[in-house]
Amino acid sequence: MALRLYLAGPDVFLPDAPAVARAKLARCSALGFEGIFPFDVEASPSASGSFEDGVAIYRANLARMRSADAIVANLTPFRGVGADSGTAFELGFFAALDRPIHGYSSAAEDFATRMRVLVGDDGDSVVEDFGHHDNLMLGGAVAAHGQWVTVADGDPAAMAAFDACLAALAGNDGRTRP
Repeated sequence: MALRLYLAGPDVFLPDAPAVARAKLARCSALGFEGIFPFDVEASPSASGSFEDGVAIYRANLARMRSADAIVANLTPFRGVGADSGTAFELGFFAALDRPIHGYSSAAEDFATRMRVLVGDDGDSVVEDFGHHDNLMLGGAVAAHGQWVTVADGDPAAMAAFDACLAALAGNDGRTRP
């Protein structure tokens, strides 16, 4: 039975979301994994609707996450200096379930460097600097439950980093770090 991977990340908000989803699902399948994307890849994802629509999407994604063996999360900074907040929730959900967590990013800089660019480094700003790629709770969850892969090419869909993460999961490591 194939390892079921929940593919988290801000990919659902990209202009070419269905194409990105199909590509990532195909890459999973090629390595013997079953990818689970947070939306129906044959339909366009919705970024708006009623309050009830949002709750329905939440519930559907919880069911998808519960059916997965592990999470593979695109933690490339999105709409700010850190990972997408929904992806952070999903990563925490897997940590609470004590399931494997694998994160990847296409951003070269660590969290502290990105924060200093945002808030400055005048001595009055408190910038979290633990050497993690993102907030220490996200970095800690990945380190405690799996691995982190970075391929610094700036791609929002982080396809090269995603491929490297899947290769590491398949045993073809080479670019992982705690």
